[in-house]
Amino acid sequence: MYEREINRYLDRMVDGHQLASKDEWKGFRCVLFDMDGVLYNSMPNHAVAWQQAMSANGLHFTAEDSYATEGMKGVDTIRIYAERQTGKKLTEAEAQAIYDEKARLFHQMPEAGIFDGVVDLMKQIREAGLTICVVTGSGQKPLIQRLVYDFGDFIDEQHIVSAYNVSHGKPAPDPYLKGLELAGNMKPWEGIVVENAPMGVRAGVAAQIFTIGVNSGPLPDEALAREGANVILPSIRRLADDWQQLMAYGPAKRG
Repeated sequence: MYEREINRYLDRMVDGHQLASKDEWKGFRCVLFDMDGVLYNSMPNHAVAWQQAMSANGLHFTAEDSYATEGMKGVDTIRIYAERQTGKKLTEAEAQAIYDEKARLFHQMPEAGIFDGVVDLMKQIREAGLTICVVTGSGQKPLIQRLVYDFGDFIDEQHIVSAYNVSHGKPAPDPYLKGLELAGNMKPWEGIVVENAPMGVRAGVAAQIFTIGVNSGPLPDEALAREGANVILPSIRRLADDWQQLMAYGPAKRG
């Protein structure tokens, strides 16, 4: 599976003139992880917090909406839903107030656990000599601080892209392009994006990075496939188990 999909991806890079030929590809050099729903089993908590905060402000927002918009900057999500449902264009400050309430509700909930397979996968990535970055749409500083605490053996604050680092969040490509920059000014074909949400997959594909969809939520695989995910897996554990197989396809095996 991985050899076939990497080949298809490289063919598109050549056809689009990003690469002169497959011989120019020297293998993957970095992995860019989304946070919620990829590293942490936090999306159920986010869904409840979103529903409560939006309902308190007269907006209808379902659990499915929280998964479908996950990865976007929170204030952008609020402004889009407010205008769609009420016709009102919220100011940045008005949307931020609703997002702050959503964050407050979220942090009252039990702490979400790390998904099985994440630490194992990061160890393998580090041993393979690849750089790890986290690319999240979150603007909640406690969550970003937790990343450094939980994964300090693999990342530091200089390798985290958050809502504070970009003007245009997912599904724009900007967050993942920023991730490539923080990883060492790498080219799109040198990176792997690991995402769980349609908007995040769209962002990774728009950045022209090989994108793996990990479907940890209730949306069908088709929701990730429609956005162009190169590979779709059922869990991060599966990716950890498959890592050596994925890395086995390198420059020496191009064809």
